[in-house]
Amino acid sequence: MKEFLLILRRFVPPYKKYLFLNIFFNIISAILTLFSFAIIIPILEMLFKVKEVSYYYMELGSASLKDVVINNFYYYITETINTWGASVALLLLAVMLVVMTMLKTGTYYLSSYFIIPIRSGIVRDIRNFVYDKIVSLPISFFSSEKKGDVMARMSGDVAEIENSIMASLDMLFKNPIIIIVCLSMMVAVSWQLTIFVLILLPIAGFIMGRVGKRLKRSSMEGQNQWGVLMATIEETLGGLRIIKAFNAEDKIKGRFHGENQNFFKISNRINRRYSLAHPMSEFLGTATIAIVLWFGGTLILSGSNTINAAQFIYYMVIFYSIINPAKELSKAMYSIQKGLASMERVDKILSADNPIKDPANPIHVASKNCTIKYNNVKFKYCNDWVIDDVSLDIPFGHTVALVGQSGSGKSTLADLLPRFYDVVEGQITINDTDIRNIKVRELRSLMGNVNQEAILFNDSFYNNIIFGVESATMEQVENAAKIANAYDFIMASEEGFNTNIGDRGCKLSGGQRQRISIARAILKNPPILILDEATSALDTESERSVQEALDRLMENRTTLVIAHRLSTIKNADMICVMHEGKIVERGTHSELLALDRYYKRLVDMQKF
Repeated sequence: MKEFLLILRRFVPPYKKYLFLNIFFNIISAILTLFSFAIIIPILEMLFKVKEVSYYYMELGSASLKDVVINNFYYYITETINTWGASVALLLLAVMLVVMTMLKTGTYYLSSYFIIPIRSGIVRDIRNFVYDKIVSLPISFFSSEKKGDVMARMSGDVAEIENSIMASLDMLFKNPIIIIVCLSMMVAVSWQLTIFVLILLPIAGFIMGRVGKRLKRSSMEGQNQWGVLMATIEETLGGLRIIKAFNAEDKIKGRFHGENQNFFKISNRINRRYSLAHPMSEFLGTATIAIVLWFGGTLILSGSNTINAAQFIYYMVIFYSIINPAKELSKAMYSIQKGLASMERVDKILSADNPIKDPANPIHVASKNCTIKYNNVKFKYCNDWVIDDVSLDIPFGHTVALVGQSGSGKSTLADLLPRFYDVVEGQITINDTDIRNIKVRELRSLMGNVNQEAILFNDSFYNNIIFGVESATMEQVENAAKIANAYDFIMASEEGFNTNIGDRGCKLSGGQRQRISIARAILKNPPILILDEATSALDTESERSVQEALDRLMENRTTLVIAHRLSTIKNADMICVMHEGKIVERGTHSELLALDRYYKRLVDMQKF
């Protein structure tokens, strides 16, 4: 329950107005319920001659307010019977019952009406918070998390929170109020009998609470297994070509079927325990009623003056009106325990720490004539240094290329510049300002990226090119496409710039996707350019078109190029050869060839 209250404290404050109105109408509804039941007593005592007493009108102040109200109510009923007959009095009581029920159901509806925005709003806010957090978290977070599991938390776990915790909000705010109001009236009618009831109820609550705790543990296990299933599906869709190429369909099916069988077993255990909530509460409620009937009947049969038969019937009606709210409350607690397991999984994302933070006192850097310096930079993911004491100067307008074997640290060195990761030791500066002293958003606005895999979105050419660029004109977009050698094939498509390119640009060839990516970088017009193997996955003809676009893009920019095809960086101002996280050679193409070491061997292997 403590965890649930923490959830409310985090997400309910924006909806205080709705919460107040819900509680207000719940209180009114509970009070009207008592008054509608109270009409049973005069029916029993007066119309059916259970009790014959003469009543007279009492002035306010002549006795307690409760006694005056009850007495005068009986007085008017008696006068009605004497004047108009018992049938008319019964009709009036029936009309009063209908009116009270109408008011009660009306206020009940209003209480539900005002809880709906809270339920829907909190779920919307959780989705927004999770999505915003996913977008803001550093890349390092997702290197240790499965994408499928993150998707499961965003979809399945949030849906579970909506179906269990949020669906129970109405019961949680309504039922305790009904129980408290009814218990207050029960104390007023017979405090002895109510004490006996209050001894029984905690015993039933304790039994149901123990089952609820086990349900939470099982639900956590079930949601974790659901995350495993989603991760398997995501990996299967991403690797379908390899699965078919290696005839591994049976293997991947067997893996999925095994994981699905585990989820089946866990789901059975959860749902069986969840299904136990209703019959258990029904049994415990009936047993409690039977014990109260025995104890109350004993008080009446013993002739004590603590309670009479009519009051006991009214008492039992009130007590029975508590049973359903108590059962719903116990069911709500079961649902909450189930939902709390999902909330814990979602909270792992919401509470994840983002080490890439904006500085307290950010420094503004001019967006022109940018020079970059790596000063004794060290970085590691876990134990071993991936970048080991690297120093590198990239003057304004120069192109520096990083080459070397896979795993030598080239991409990591480039990823440190936009702060996808933070250096462990040393510093990186732009115009002599440590990049950690620049706002992350401003730092990344200085850079344009063209990667080996052109990351495009399921949208039009136009929206992919202007992605991340505000207020671009159509003329600017067309000009960027022309510089990137993309204009002709865009205009040859069905709807020109409004043509949808499919999921990840699946309707385009590799060279076309890359040229759209270059057009996006051209439109952004950044002073710093990072090219991460931008042509390595292309055929010779596509490479020529893309390289021409890249040459235009690199003009008058500070450029860091990562390349495996050494032919693409022959004209770089400086080439750095990386090996095991260190720069082991640096110089121009001709200078490095003359050294006859690492770079010369790389050139010979590619028959440059």
